[in-house]
Amino acid sequence: MSTPERAGAVGLVLARPRRLLSAEPFFMEFLGGIEERLAAHGMWVMLHLVSTAEEEAAAHRRWAEREMVDVVIVVNPTVDDPRPELLRELGLPFVVAGAPEGAGLPGVLSDHGTPIRKAVERLISLGHRRIARVSGPTPLLHTRARTDALIAACAEAGLPAPVTAEGDYSHEAGERLTAELLSAAQPPTAILYDNDVMAVGGLEAARSLGVDVPSRLSLVAWDDSTRCRLVSPELSAMTVDVHRYGTQVADAALEADRGVPVTERWFPASHFTARGSTGPAPAE
Repeated sequence: MSTPERAGAVGLVLARPRRLLSAEPFFMEFLGGIEERLAAHGMWVMLHLVSTAEEEAAAHRRWAEREMVDVVIVVNPTVDDPRPELLRELGLPFVVAGAPEGAGLPGVLSDHGTPIRKAVERLISLGHRRIARVSGPTPLLHTRARTDALIAACAEAGLPAPVTAEGDYSHEAGERLTAELLSAAQPPTAILYDNDVMAVGGLEAARSLGVDVPSRLSLVAWDDSTRCRLVSPELSAMTVDVHRYGTQVADAALEADRGVPVTERWFPASHFTARGSTGPAPAE
């Protein structure tokens, strides 16, 4: 009996504006980890960039029809995400990068609550009571998990309810939303950002408004990167091994490709890296 021909490829669709992908180092490190592990097994990544969820679904259907990939990696899971059901219907094995705990989806699980609590604890230790956040898009599960964790952490500490402004991971969003937050009657003394690009935009907004960082405003980026260390002051950040995350997702994809149960793995633990953008809260 002949062995079915295999594509030797793992499919990954990114529904993301191309300008953001080129500006954000997270996905480059993530893909580097995936490609490194797959190469050791004679496989490669078929990366496809699209702008909409409909285009992503069309790519999955095309891959299945033409047998172009052996397994698919799903990124950025959303509320009521239709992709797992579609991939099951298409008969394409898949894993989810950042799968929520308890969802029963194969892939790498993410804990977004612990890093938020770590960041809030650090800011509280510096005397901050008005904490805000510039988030990613709200349909994303990890955005909602971070929002819930921030609200809970502030409530447990007896702090005012945090204000969250929804962004799109772009520099422009970070700059604009930070300016809006700082124009409030009682502006925050600390702002968390869901990525490094928006945090850099926030730093520039504060500078243009004459708000000194960190004596009047502390800033924390969610993902650490070289970008965080090239600005002045250097940005404090939640640091995580993104390359290792990529290798974990690749290992899960390799298991799904072999048809064996996917081992439960967790997103690598993050830690707070203090730099020049965080300091004691200003005196009221």
